[in-house]
Amino acid sequence: MILERLGVLTDEVSANFEEALDWAVEQGLKHVEVRVINRQNVINLTDDQAMEVRRQVETRGLFISAIASPLFKCALDPNRPIAAGDTFGQKEESVEAHFVKLKRAILLAKLLGTTRIRIFSFWREEDPQLYKREIVHHLRQAAQEARREGIQLLLENEPSCNGGYAEEVAAIVHSVDSTALKGLWDPGNEAYGGREAFPAGYGFMKGLLAHVHLKDAYVSADGTARCVPLGSGSVPVIPHLKALLADGYDGLFTIETHYIPEGGSQMTGTRMTLDALRSLLSEV
Repeated sequence: MILERLGVLTDEVSANFEEALDWAVEQGLKHVEVRVINRQNVINLTDDQAMEVRRQVETRGLFISAIASPLFKCALDPNRPIAAGDTFGQKEESVEAHFVKLKRAILLAKLLGTTRIRIFSFWREEDPQLYKREIVHHLRQAAQEARREGIQLLLENEPSCNGGYAEEVAAIVHSVDSTALKGLWDPGNEAYGGREAFPAGYGFMKGLLAHVHLKDAYVSADGTARCVPLGSGSVPVIPHLKALLADGYDGLFTIETHYIPEGGSQMTGTRMTLDALRSLLSEV
């Protein structure tokens, strides 16, 4: 059942988009998420490029499940001390500029044949709770724009953002209170940030999530975190997947490994996670 809903972020396989698509087909995957295509962030695609991307995907019998955009990976106020993270080639811009990007992302989603866009919750403040009202205000506005266009926004738990962990994402989604904003649950991100992904993290996200990213992470005794293939980190993959199915989750799963073995490649790392997942699924 899970394998029938399984896809991959293409740039977790290869920087060459067509090579990544061919690999996805060879592995029997069903869909792809798009983030960086041939070293260009998806948000920067022209209309013609977007239509060609869709053609390449659909010709292979795949579909695009979501745009994995960097939307709202920005500072609420650049004058305050904040955390920062990977923007996948995008420069630091203002909140207002990201709302312009949202309009572009909505148009690109339609060209690419998807209705879903991954977003974030602004770079993490020293005390995110102090700025929750402002965060909710902006994301409610974004959800209103998305809803008018028939688009669903997926808010991912990302430790470098204000919605860094499941509890925070759940609180934001509850507060925005829109069918156009749901959670994107990444248990690996939760573990990477030193939190318990399951059952604790999932307990907050249960009922609010509309998409799942699959990765695993391990935090060493000195606090250093690293991503590892599924099943070799601190995410209890089997019980977690069983709980998702038992609770009626009927959405998609996307492999986002963030793991490259020593001397290997992105493709090798992603294949290791896919092989591990297949083995684990035999127990689910």
